[in-house]
Amino acid sequence: MAINTKEEGGLIEQILKTNHAFLPTLRIGDLVEGKVLEKSSAKLFIDLGKYGTGAVYRGELQNAKEYIKNLAVGDEVHGKVIDIDNDEGLVELSLSEADKQKSWTEAQELKEKDEVLKLKITGFNKGGLMTDIKGLPAFLPVSQLSQEHYPKVSEEEKSKIAQSLQLLVGSELEVRIIDVNPRTSKLIVSEKAAQEMSARDLAKNYAVGQVVEAIISGVADFGAFLRFTDNPAVEGFVHVSEIDWRIIENPKEVLKVDDVVKAKIVDIKDGRISLSLKALKEDPWTVVGEYFKDGEEVTGMVYVLNQFGAIVNLDHDFQGVIRITEFGGVAEMKKELSQGETYSFIIENVKPAERRINLKLKKSV
Repeated sequence: MAINTKEEGGLIEQILKTNHAFLPTLRIGDLVEGKVLEKSSAKLFIDLGKYGTGAVYRGELQNAKEYIKNLAVGDEVHGKVIDIDNDEGLVELSLSEADKQKSWTEAQELKEKDEVLKLKITGFNKGGLMTDIKGLPAFLPVSQLSQEHYPKVSEEEKSKIAQSLQLLVGSELEVRIIDVNPRTSKLIVSEKAAQEMSARDLAKNYAVGQVVEAIISGVADFGAFLRFTDNPAVEGFVHVSEIDWRIIENPKEVLKVDDVVKAKIVDIKDGRISLSLKALKEDPWTVVGEYFKDGEEVTGMVYVLNQFGAIVNLDHDFQGVIRITEFGGVAEMKKELSQGETYSFIIENVKPAERRINLKLKKSV
């Protein structure tokens, strides 16, 4: 038998009369809990206990149809108050809004607990990856990816970032929530943050000065990522300046993914392990005087041309530099020097303490 709120003595009327005095304690936007009294295609009635009777109308029924279709009389539901006392004397509710608000509350609780979540990646864009938490869309920015999943591309290959991100769609990543803002519907997660605590614990097993064996897991224009062979969960980083005593313009010239190398730990901070390859090599500048003298003529190949001058590869794996002031400007320098070509130079001076050999271009007579 259907419930008729307009019938005197009817069930709803009696509940309203009994509980009406409590209605003013509710506020619009409150979350309430109750049990389903009756369900129809047009309305859903909910017993809210001391707050009276709640009702969900056709528009809200449509918004929450997937949720409501599985409800039965006696089931417990959560609703968000959208009207305290409507024309029928009922507390009007939204189930879809309540479910969403409940999800935001749970997301905030997860953030406060610093819980690590395992989430499936559902999509991507140029800025990062998309997933969801409790039915809420969440975003994982590229900057918050772990070293393992961060796109290892050079400045010239930035267009390939999206391709790298696309490969992660469908996979599951462990993340932590770092920002929850229901007002702006912003829910940001971080894989990097999820690994920080475990990374700190893992890093405690290593010490500065220790030599480790590692596999090169990625090479970028700023350095290389190395995964330790004794524990693949640990990854360290070699900055381009720590690859060799020579200046390396592009790490890919000398390092290849999957190569096994030995590296020295030079710093450990907040779980991040910094490594050096050149620290395991003899410093060639201690014997530079055996090979080069001031005023000598040498031949060398131009390795790099930049705004500061030229870097020249010399014999015995040394490099010399010729300042831009020797030419007057970059345009003038490029008229006299070409990258990859070999020229004759005069050593202006050798400075071992500065690890520097200053050169002058030998002028043709």
